[in-house]
Amino acid sequence: MFRIKKIDIFIAKQFGLLFVATFFICQFVLMMQFLWRYVDDLIGKGLTMDVLAQFFWYMALMLVPQALPLAILLSSLITYGNLGEQSELTAIKAAGISLLQSMRSLIVIVLLVAGVSVFFQEKIGPSANKNLTQLLVSMKQKSPELEIPEGVFYDGIPGTNLFVQHKDLNTGRLYGMMIFRQTGSYEDQAIILADSGMLQSTAEKKHLLLTMWSGEWFENMKQQDLGGTAEVPYRRETFAFKQVLLDFDGEFNLADASIISSNAKGKSTAQILHDLDSIRLSNDSIGRQNYHSSRAYAFPPPIISREDSIRLTLQLQKSVPNLDSIYQELDTDTRRLVTKTAARQAQMGANDVLMKADYAKYLFRQERLHEMETIGKFTLALSCIIFFFIGAPLGAIIRKGGLGVPVIISVLVYIVYYIFDNSGYRMARDDNWTVWFGKMIATAVLTPLAVFFTYKANNDSAVFNIDTYRSLVMRMLGLRQKRHIAGKEVIINDPDYSADAQTLLSINDEINNYHNEHHLLRWPNPLKVFFRPGDDRQIIDINERLETVIDDLANTRNRQVLHQLNQYPVLATHAHTRPFRQRWLNALVGIVLPVGIFFYFRMLRFRFRLHRDLKTIEKTSNAIIEETQQPAPADPPPSPSL
Repeated sequence: MFRIKKIDIFIAKQFGLLFVATFFICQFVLMMQFLWRYVDDLIGKGLTMDVLAQFFWYMALMLVPQALPLAILLSSLITYGNLGEQSELTAIKAAGISLLQSMRSLIVIVLLVAGVSVFFQEKIGPSANKNLTQLLVSMKQKSPELEIPEGVFYDGIPGTNLFVQHKDLNTGRLYGMMIFRQTGSYEDQAIILADSGMLQSTAEKKHLLLTMWSGEWFENMKQQDLGGTAEVPYRRETFAFKQVLLDFDGEFNLADASIISSNAKGKSTAQILHDLDSIRLSNDSIGRQNYHSSRAYAFPPPIISREDSIRLTLQLQKSVPNLDSIYQELDTDTRRLVTKTAARQAQMGANDVLMKADYAKYLFRQERLHEMETIGKFTLALSCIIFFFIGAPLGAIIRKGGLGVPVIISVLVYIVYYIFDNSGYRMARDDNWTVWFGKMIATAVLTPLAVFFTYKANNDSAVFNIDTYRSLVMRMLGLRQKRHIAGKEVIINDPDYSADAQTLLSINDEINNYHNEHHLLRWPNPLKVFFRPGDDRQIIDINERLETVIDDLANTRNRQVLHQLNQYPVLATHAHTRPFRQRWLNALVGIVLPVGIFFYFRMLRFRFRLHRDLKTIEKTSNAIIEETQQPAPADPPPSPSL
């Protein structure tokens, strides 16, 4: 039965305070990042404080589900980092409480936060997203003279499309203007070209004053009978200066919500599933219609039966000459006409197919966006749990609290998550990946990391112990540390110099015999290296006996002996025989030729080093034997008493 203990309350209290603080920090960072994207839509638009307040409020509500996982990651990392840094985590483990047991109160809290995230995305998030999108669209429609882009047709003014080659931000002057106006029917269309111009709002904010210099005005006119003598299809006007008043309401008005009704982010899961059926049914019907229309365009339906068509085709093949020969018999003008007609019809067919393909691509993209939004509501809540099982174990491993190391690690983890999540979203949106794979790839990448860190932290494994990785790298590169034997201040038992000297003499004899039997400076047989197991028992025995003597002589008071002991090398007892201890791994490395060559020369290097080490052992042992056989200096005579 789950019982609330004092340690649960203690850890939950620390986590709760940090979670609230980090949540507001993460919320602020995400809001600033979001605000930076739309800063151009806010500056200089003359928006009132209530509109800005609505914008920030809806933006904060929309970003809450994204701030929760990052806040959990950072707060859990700091919590267990503080416990480890203050040795409280050591005391908890000493009391027989494992890491997972200490996490149980936080696991309940994180599950509740994940549930809140799902509820928020179902009930509050869609409404906030819809209102925020409506505000953004309305902001873009206010004061259009401030946001006219360069090199793109701008359609923010009703009934008018405006193209500008260059815009001077300091003076507001527009250069290389092309204006397409359509105030009524087709006959009322007009095209205006101007070298430069300016667009300004009137004082009452109900119109836009378009001022132009050095341009031409082309306008379609209704067909009029001027005295029954002529028709005037259009008029052309050349001007040096001209002003046009355009109807435009410059006040802030909310855009129609119907234009954003297809946005999947503004819908709950029930609404998305309901709309998905309609979207799929519509896509299937449009796809079948496009297929039949394209097929009918390429293969017109026959007006006679299939049997009559086959019979007629056979008769025509006998009586009608080849089409190529008919084309060759035509005159030059007729050929040109036929070719142009065929090319025009082919181009029309290709354009029709491309247009239908683009429209079908847009429809299926809407379907994928709805599916991705449904999956994203649950993967975002699941990331809260995954981030907790990454942050808490990492805090217990690194044992660093505060906002230094935890912030760096949190940023790195979130960057990895963001890269995979954003890449998966884009690939799934563009139909390069399946929807499930694109939306689940970030979760699939971080889940093994969470399991690994939790397992390592629960078993007190040294994942981030620098000495462990340094030792591994040194073994891989064949590096080793030198001996460091220092004199002892208190010695209980003096070394047995005579027995140690006899042992060293015996070791020297064994080394000489080993040199006679094994030729370390010769290249060994590769088959024996990779495919014959076994250790060098002679070197292992020499190393064990030598280490025993070194341990005994370490109790000496003779500084010369201590100096000589530090000259003994640390022997590698098996690296000169084969690359690895596992027989199957040696065989695998030997089969893979390039890798086998590398490890063969590595093993050869260890053989040369062992030969040098054995020579050093002989020399050092002789020096120690000579030093220990010298008589000890006599004690100085006592000073005469006065």
